[in-house]
Amino acid sequence: MSQQPTESIELDVRGMTCDACAQHVTRALQSVSGVEQVQVPSWQAGRAVLTAQPGIDETLLEDAVKAAGYRATVRRSAAIRIPASLSSSSQPPKDYDLIVIGTGGAGMGAAIKGAELGQRVCIIEAGVIGGTCVNIGCVPSKTLIRAAESYHRAGHHPFAGIHTAAIDVDWRAVIAQKDALVTELRESKYVDVLASYRDQIMLVHARARLQADGAVALDDGRVLTARGVVIATGARPQILPLDGIKQVAVLDSTSAMALPEQPRSLLVIGGRAIALELGQTFARLGTQVTILQRSVRLIPEHEPEIADALAEILRQEGMTVQTGATPKAIRAEGEEKVVTARVHGVLQEFRAEQVLMATGRTPNTGSLGLAEAGVVTDAGGFIVVDEFMQTSRPGVYAAGDVTNRPKLVYVGAAAGGIAAENALEDNRKRLNLTVLPDVIFTDPQVATVGLTEAQAQTDGYTVKTSVLPLHYVPRALAARDTRGLIKLVAEQGSDRLLGAHVLAAEGGEVIQTAALAVHAGLRYGFTVSDLRGMLFPYLTQVEGLKLAAQAFEKDVTQLSCCAG
Repeated sequence: MSQQPTESIELDVRGMTCDACAQHVTRALQSVSGVEQVQVPSWQAGRAVLTAQPGIDETLLEDAVKAAGYRATVRRSAAIRIPASLSSSSQPPKDYDLIVIGTGGAGMGAAIKGAELGQRVCIIEAGVIGGTCVNIGCVPSKTLIRAAESYHRAGHHPFAGIHTAAIDVDWRAVIAQKDALVTELRESKYVDVLASYRDQIMLVHARARLQADGAVALDDGRVLTARGVVIATGARPQILPLDGIKQVAVLDSTSAMALPEQPRSLLVIGGRAIALELGQTFARLGTQVTILQRSVRLIPEHEPEIADALAEILRQEGMTVQTGATPKAIRAEGEEKVVTARVHGVLQEFRAEQVLMATGRTPNTGSLGLAEAGVVTDAGGFIVVDEFMQTSRPGVYAAGDVTNRPKLVYVGAAAGGIAAENALEDNRKRLNLTVLPDVIFTDPQVATVGLTEAQAQTDGYTVKTSVLPLHYVPRALAARDTRGLIKLVAEQGSDRLLGAHVLAAEGGEVIQTAALAVHAGLRYGFTVSDLRGMLFPYLTQVEGLKLAAQAFEKDVTQLSCCAG
């Protein structure tokens, strides 16, 4: 017996603010003659989906919702359950509304957003749930950084800066504590969160591959379909193709944080965030560390004053920092590994028990079938997305480290939610990276937002700058830690803050205030003068922003405490 055709109607519903609201809307729609089923996924979803007899007057639906105290607009309607004998062009229903590939920050952001919108979501994971950040990135690295900082400070007199004897490092205990925290957060923030959405998000353990027809094939033989797909497979450490690299085992950021024994010496290839964070961590725990950086300075995209000051701080802690060094070859020699590098045109050899490569990341796209599916990648293999996080293939979106967007977990998480929303609701939301704060978790931390002086000049701004050494900040003096500086970049004439750059203990806690100031300048005309006029609590590190703003027009040595 053939099924009778019905209509599927979806409405945008506005004005719902609680679960009771969703129930009121459901009952209102059920009261309309001809309505068979009603689903209001949640009040946050702002939508209702119903099936009704064909030809139902849609204005009756809108009026019923209005009578209940809300507003509704029919978004779309379509005939469903039409037997094949009546339509040779009918398509089978999709397995899901949204398929997400990857369970890292971007993938979780996409899946949760899909669930919040009341859609059926399938999230696919080929490895360990949680992706890079919780398993092998932010969480383990920052845990080790903090352990090394505590050990380092325990060995220094807080007032005289005198190094004293400290307890020996129990390396295995440090690694075990790091692993315990990783396990705890993976369970509570990923596994348990997915379990709480079990009625809306289906977790599948498999390897996925896009097909030319838009479906997703799994390595267990299944083929899944959905209205939209979000790729969030992340990236992995990149290993430089040095001569001899196939014969010599080197560390990456993942394996370095899982070493069973602490190395006596470590050669770090790279001079940006991961290289410096892990390099300083190992050095503070007692390893002899050498940094080899190809550029003429560390963190070359940052302000030169900050890069140079950080390099000097690391040298004072006993690290060897060699810039202008381009690695060429590697070999094993006894219990050591030897890297040959060209340093300012001259070949030199550097030796260490272990070599850590921290030279960037490469995307996890090799088995996804992107070319066959028509998904364009850049020269590095990263998926090219637009401001809606859409790829070159309609219906396929991407987010996180696998894309050509900044490789920051909070960017990935935001982008994942935006990708899911746009995949399900036709590109309504853009990823705005106009004001993007960033932190390198060395000690002191490097924190930055907005434009550097060089970037501002390249963009055509006429700029003014102030550079405030940290020994003018009362909080730094009280903490006996005046390492670092604050640099502000502003536009001449408009007085808008274009960028703020901080090298300071807990600089990451300072930078968001600067980010708000940059944002307010772009949107509301907030100026450096306005920043100077704000009240900042005394003996806080963030007070340095006010002092740096004052330094544009005043000699800060002539200011009293708290003087405006």
